[in-house]
Amino acid sequence: MLIIQAQAMGMCFGVEDAISIAHSLSQPEKVTVLGEIVHNRQVQHDLQNRGFHSQPEDQRQHLPDTEAVMVTAHGISQAYRQRLAGKDIIDTTCPLVARVHKTALRLVKEGFRLVLVGKPGHVEVLGISEDFADTVVLPSVESVPAGLGPRLAILAQTTTPADLFAEVSRQVERLHPDSEILRSDTICRPTKDRQAAIGQLLSKVDALVVVGGSNSNNTLRLVEQAQRRGLPSIRVERPEELQARWFRGINVVGLSAGTSTPRSAIEAVHRRLLEIDRSLKRRPESQPIQPRALAPVC
Repeated sequence: MLIIQAQAMGMCFGVEDAISIAHSLSQPEKVTVLGEIVHNRQVQHDLQNRGFHSQPEDQRQHLPDTEAVMVTAHGISQAYRQRLAGKDIIDTTCPLVARVHKTALRLVKEGFRLVLVGKPGHVEVLGISEDFADTVVLPSVESVPAGLGPRLAILAQTTTPADLFAEVSRQVERLHPDSEILRSDTICRPTKDRQAAIGQLLSKVDALVVVGGSNSNNTLRLVEQAQRRGLPSIRVERPEELQARWFRGINVVGLSAGTSTPRSAIEAVHRRLLEIDRSLKRRPESQPIQPRALAPVC
């Protein structure tokens, strides 16, 4: 079984910088991380072991007790920052996310209503919608309504697939032929690089393994690309999740990872795939399972 790794995968510079800042703090026990610094359980466990407190993303209405708070790479709204007045804010917002905030503010000042292509309720999306109450968040083409207004500015959550952004934008334009519509492509370059690498990889493999957390939007978007092509795919966080029986009858496996996935996790999954390959060669099956039997995304 041949294993081909995507040309671009794993942690982006924004995530690496956020983790580096966290590791540089001398008194982590005095810091509460607002949500998850990245959507990866391995990273979360490491921070907890270092002494950091954490506040779940669904408990944003409560203010932490610690004197210092860390804003994650996903960023927060200005409204949330105002609620944190008096706290020592350690800001690890990705600069590419901060760029979306600045773009949104400029467009609202120019009189546009924001149309944000992204996942409703996602912490990055809330960083925009909490400041601009009439923002419309659209996760799909089917979700696009008519009558949004005369001046619309279409933006994207940074981890949105480029083709989804284009399709939703076109649908907004079709349903609003008389509106002034401005597109601002705010998808980040690391996301585009990883999605492009997946596109190149899928034509060469029989199945795909993506390493990343279940609540990592960019990870799930990578898996979706394989699913749209009807290619067997699975998302895992740890190597022990992979089972040899899934790969019987598969000759070439692609390996990729989301932008919140550490290199160590990718390497561990790669080693597990090599072990599976060796085990299948030692114990060949007389009735191999067809490639489409690869376990579904969990």
